[in-house]
Amino acid sequence: MKFKIGAVLVMAILSAIAVVGHAGAAEKYGKQKVVYHINGDGGPESKAYKAALVNVQNHVNAVGKDNIDVKVVLHGDGVKLLMAAQDDLSLQSAVTSLKTQNVSFLVCNNTLTSRKIDYENDLFEVFEDDIVPSGVAELSYLEQQGYTYIKP
Repeated sequence: MKFKIGAVLVMAILSAIAVVGHAGAAEKYGKQKVVYHINGDGGPESKAYKAALVNVQNHVNAVGKDNIDVKVVLHGDGVKLLMAAQDDLSLQSAVTSLKTQNVSFLVCNNTLTSRKIDYENDLFEVFEDDIVPSGVAELSYLEQQGYTYIKP
């Protein structure tokens, strides 16, 4: 009986430490505005795209979804991430999950136009509001607005 009570007490203390540790991380990092820049090819099985999305998720987890504003800017070959997501369930899941955590995916119109990509039919979950005139100009604009630039 003493062992059971002791084990429950230890578990309660460890749970409290875990919660305080997570809250401490959010306090340490504070509020953040971040722009992730994706313009490369995903490689075999979209491995590079999946790794980039894991980086974004890890960042959200560390700071807390209520403490972070994340934009993912896609241009050039980076737009292929959302093309590949049309048929790749793991990419779909990652993109959808990030969107539910207020991560925005912004797509370069210059890339769409030059490559004749129809965002409504060729890309996963892209809407008119997700299209920006120029991916590189958007990166510069966001940096001017105080977003930290990250290239995964």
